[in-house]
Amino acid sequence: MKLPVARTARIDILVVGSLTSETTGVASSCTLIRDENVAIVVDPGMAESARSILDPLAALGVNVEDVTDVVLGHHHPDHTIHAGHFPNAAIHDHWAIYRGTDWEDSDAEGRVLAPSVVLARTPGHTPEDISVLVGTPDGLVVCTHAWFHATAAVENENGEDPGVQHHSRAEIVAVADEIIPGHGPRFRPTASTPV
Repeated sequence: MKLPVARTARIDILVVGSLTSETTGVASSCTLIRDENVAIVVDPGMAESARSILDPLAALGVNVEDVTDVVLGHHHPDHTIHAGHFPNAAIHDHWAIYRGTDWEDSDAEGRVLAPSVVLARTPGHTPEDISVLVGTPDGLVVCTHAWFHATAAVENENGEDPGVQHHSRAEIVAVADEIIPGHGPRFRPTASTPV
């Protein structure tokens, strides 16, 4: 797993993810990362509405046109539905970068988006899962779907390969100071974090 060379990025949570319940529904954790001249939105998926993502973005002084990159942690609709709201952004997934009608084959493993932002393959929930490793002044933060939330069971709910997921989680825990999971609030991994 390639780590970022810098620790200058800033992270803001646009939407704190949730899972199905009577009160919260399903929302993907959606994150804004800024480093040098990039503004990256990670997993602009299910939310109450597009405004649930776009209003917090605007409150941070970022217009949709200013977003340079969108990262899709995997291709499930709950993580991709609102990706089209960023007209100038390159869209990143596990095997390509998309810009308008251009398709550039590019494996996500080790893809550098900024000095403080690197992508990594972290399969488990799906074979195509990728995580975003972000160097911040306070440590390394990983945006990932290797966990739905901090207390996710060791066996992945709806996962395709728990053994592969275990390996991905172990790699992440070995480097992360903080984790932003697919459907929950950010957390600091501890000895009790499920891997």
